[in-house]
Amino acid sequence: MRPILAALAAVALASAAHAAPADDIAKLGWMAGSWIHEKDGVVTREAWLPPLGGVMAGAGQTNTPGRRPFVSHYKITPEPAGATFTAILPGQPPTAFVLLPGKDGEAVFENKAHDFPQRVIFRRCGGALCARIEGEIKGKLEFEAWRYQRLK
Repeated sequence: MRPILAALAAVALASAAHAAPADDIAKLGWMAGSWIHEKDGVVTREAWLPPLGGVMAGAGQTNTPGRRPFVSHYKITPEPAGATFTAILPGQPPTAFVLLPGKDGEAVFENKAHDFPQRVIFRRCGGALCARIEGEIKGKLEFEAWRYQRLK
């Protein structure tokens, strides 16, 4: 009887470990919605579906005058390493970033092995959604930042 109890305990522990990233994703519901950032003629839109079944899906589009629109896709999924943001950009393999522990209203995803960015950050900014990508290039911190307003 003991081996069966041990097996059940192992299954319960594994289930609890997998539930934690899904719980972290459920806390990111504040990111959900359609968002827009406009600066110097460049229009960047980002949309996030609310968490469902422990997963979030998103897409982005940037339109720069005189250039072809740039479209990207994103997902946040529970993975063995933790809640994971994966960016799917044209012409590149999917890149995964793992959620770091942090405060409510902020999500910092990190992949130290990636060239740039090494961090993808989302933060509540009042009624806006602030986003930032950052990392070191040749020993210097570089970043890009957006302050999205809710698209009406």
